[in-house]
Amino acid sequence: MLSAAEDLDEVDGRRLRRTQNRTAVVQALVELFGEGVYQPSTAEIAERAGISPRSLFRYFDDVDDLHRAAIDSQLERAQPLLELDVSPDAATRTKIDRIVDARVRLFETIEPAARAGRVAAHRRPVVAATLDESRSYLRGQLRRLFARELDGPRAALLPAVDALCSFESYELLRVHQGLSRPKTVAALTAALTQLLDPGGRL
Repeated sequence: MLSAAEDLDEVDGRRLRRTQNRTAVVQALVELFGEGVYQPSTAEIAERAGISPRSLFRYFDDVDDLHRAAIDSQLERAQPLLELDVSPDAATRTKIDRIVDARVRLFETIEPAARAGRVAAHRRPVVAATLDESRSYLRGQLRRLFARELDGPRAALLPAVDALCSFESYELLRVHQGLSRPKTVAALTAALTQLLDPGGRL
């Protein structure tokens, strides 16, 4: 018969293994995303994580839960990149430079998970909701940062500014148009400047 201490050690051991296996599954899915496998089978995920396919859903409710965990892990990793070291009172050109640099660094970091999330969103409502939350946060960041530039009638420019600062625009420029990082930064900076400070008055 096990003592109370041995019982506690056994429970702690099971919890540790569960945490380690859950982390391994999430990491496996993130690695597959990074390799361009955006809709891997459960067998592929389990094999990469080093567990059996049957045990995969001991750690997650379903495939939606697993995908959300993988995307959340990447968003958590990218959290420091969401911080902008610039005040809304700064010069418009300074704010544009900072937001372009911040968004490009953010999208470079979350690129695999961002693509996977967009692939899965139309089939997985949980993933779609996570993307909507992220987009809403990033749009709110722009609204606060450029409150002066988007005051009054110019508030109608926010959707265009938001579109330029989105992952979709980044991917269009970097992947589909084949622009280098510096040229992507230059293109976004020029477009935002035309929208927000065309005459250099702000």
